[in-house]
This record gives sequence, C-alpha cells and structure tokens, in this order.
Amino acid sequence: MELLIVSLASLLAGFVDSIVGGGGLILVPALFATFPAAPPATLFGTNKGASVWGTAFATWQFSRRVEMRWAALLPAAGAGFVAAFAGAWLVTVVSPDFLRKVLPAVLLVVLIYTLLKKELGRTHAPRFSGSKEKLLAAAIGAVIGFYDGFFGPGTGSFLVFLFVRLLGYDFLSASASAKLINTATNVAALILFVGKGHIWWHFVVVMALANVVGSLLGTRLALKHGTGFVRVVFIGVVSALILKTGYDAFWR
Repeated sequence: MELLIVSLASLLAGFVDSIVGGGGLILVPALFATFPAAPPATLFGTNKGASVWGTAFATWQFSRRVEMRWAALLPAAGAGFVAAFAGAWLVTVVSPDFLRKVLPAVLLVVLIYTLLKKELGRTHAPRFSGSKEKLLAAAIGAVIGFYDGFFGPGTGSFLVFLFVRLLGYDFLSASASAKLINTATNVAALILFVGKGHIWWHFVVVMALANVVGSLLGTRLALKHGTGFVRVVFIGVVSALILKTGYDAFWR
C-alpha cells in the first residue's frame, strides 16, 4: 500500500515538476506522511533518486522541441552540480533553519513581480550571447545549485524566474533550461545521499518509473500549450510554495 501511495505521488510530482518545478511540494510531504518514523535523510535521498529521472527525461523531451542554448547551459549545469554538492555537504555541518522564515518573503517578491510584469517571459529574446551569457548562466547555476543542495524548496521556480528575468528567455525556454540545471543538482545531491546510504532502492525503482511517466505527460502538455500555459502554472506553483513554506516557518 505504501508503494502505491508514494508512486502515485511521484507520478503527480513528475507531472508538475516537468512544467515549472515544484514537484518536491508533492513527493516530499507524501514520503514523510507515509513513513513518519523513517530518517529524514533517507526520505530526501529516496525523493532525489526518483525525481532525478523525471527531470532528466523532461530535459530530453524539451531539447527536441525548444531552443536550448547549450553553450551557456552546459557550464551552468556544471556549476550547479559542484555548488549543489557543496551545499549538500554544508547542510551536514550547518543548519539551514534560518532560511525558513526568509523563503516565503522571497517567493512573495517573485510572485508579485511576475504578476505586475504581465509581459514578462512571453517573448523569447535572449539579452546576452557569448561569454556574457555563459558567465551569467553559470552564476545562476552556482547560486541556485548551492541553494538546492543546502535547502531546496522552490529550486525549479527560482531557476525559471532568473532565466526569464536576467537572461530574457520566455517561460517555456526557461523551464526547459531549468530542467537541465535541476538534473545536475539532483545528481549531485543523490551522489551524496547514496554515498551515505540514505536511499531505499526498492522504492526508488518504481517511483522513478512513475516520475518519468508524469514528467513525459507534463512536458507534452507544456509543449502543446506554450509559454502562456507555463507562466500560469508558474504562478500557481509559486503561490503554493508561499503557502507551504509560510506554514512550515511560522505555524508548524
């Protein structure tokens, strides 16, 4: 019964995550509710073991239909990988609790800015090229990669927002780009969890298959309906993140 519950949660998480990120909003609480006595690190490792496959397949699906600026994105993915590993190591020695109260406010600023700038991310018009784009993309990958390894909630949404706001991508291209970076950061965190034995492989295999199915469905929907649809989902996911992180920080 537990496997069925977490597999369904993984499928839904893959669906949401493939469009604009935020799959952790679904899968992580489902794991904690289903296995309340399990070590948190093991549940986080199991989550990464399943979700990394969904983000990888979403990246592949998007790359076939959306312009991927590989010259900038590959260095960004590399920077994200290294930074995520550093963040995951740091969380073993320093508590990230101070971020809990700050995160809802940061997400609220992102939401308000997106709502006020109605044309934000509707047109794909990259602002930079060459070394400038590479450096800025790598900086985004490093900062958000470190955050993903150290804390995590909202990683996909932050990546999408920064690719739209700073690099001039539309929401669809930003989501595709974010998937590549998120795959790299997930792999980095997964290596750390596996190395410390914090993963349930007997659950991961089935959950990963479910996550991939959800990811393929979500990616297909995003490609079919385009950047306007991704923007609406982005607003919905960020709103949900504000409620969830606000509850965790101030009322839980």
